[in-house]
Amino acid sequence: MTLTNKDILKEALDNYSITPKKSLGQNFVIDKNVIKKICDCADLSKEDQVLEIGPGTGALTLSLAEKVTHVTAIEKDRRLMPLLLDLTKETKNISVVHSDILDFSIPFKKYKVIANLPYYVTSPIIKKFLEEYFPPEMLVLTVQREVAERIIAKPPKMSLLSVSVQFYADAKIISHISKNSFWPPPSIESSIIKITPKKNSFDKAFKEDFFRILRKGFSHPRKQILTNFQLDREKKSGVDFTKREIICNLIKKSNVDARKRPESLNIDQWKSLTKNLSKII
Repeated sequence: MTLTNKDILKEALDNYSITPKKSLGQNFVIDKNVIKKICDCADLSKEDQVLEIGPGTGALTLSLAEKVTHVTAIEKDRRLMPLLLDLTKETKNISVVHSDILDFSIPFKKYKVIANLPYYVTSPIIKKFLEEYFPPEMLVLTVQREVAERIIAKPPKMSLLSVSVQFYADAKIISHISKNSFWPPPSIESSIIKITPKKNSFDKAFKEDFFRILRKGFSHPRKQILTNFQLDREKKSGVDFTKREIICNLIKKSNVDARKRPESLNIDQWKSLTKNLSKII
């Protein structure tokens, strides 16, 4: 029995003496249509290995298990383990593991990640998987709508988050989700987002330089790009007008207007800035 009915879900939680924790962002999916959308957009098949983050009460877990070869469900809240183990004990292709996903070592090379993520861990979890030696084939995530829209943003609304994700992957919003699709209902709307890692050919050194340049470029998001790079140098060595001119020329060489704000630059411009500025900044 899947816990997609609010009254049945509340009764089950009461039976295990569980009260949803706001601090863990526990808003359990109770809408079967949302579960179907998540499964559909993940393009699941019987050959797939799925890593589910935060199975909660297992409603999505059981649906996933019907479609794939195996589901590894990682649950941080120890209180939910008895409920999950009882719910899945007769389903042989589900493994429930008590762990913090940020500390979990991925045991397979080919897999898909599916999760209903609380806001406070969205960015660290996405970063973890996109930087894995063996990244997932895709991530299908339920996140705060505002975060989803930031991830897929284009100039002139880029952010450190959107550039970071889009460096590694293609991302698109599949659907927006009503608050009433969860219990307890969250205070904000959510979205299903699909993130598909690219086959990235950049070496480790370039990636390190890229994110170093990116962080400096976004150090003051409302300032001009030239000012951000120059401010970084001034903190170390005082105003150096010769260096300022050199930086300005290298920015121009990157086909970037030095007066632009970082939110106005696209991924290719950040890559070009990395190639031209990494040795001086």
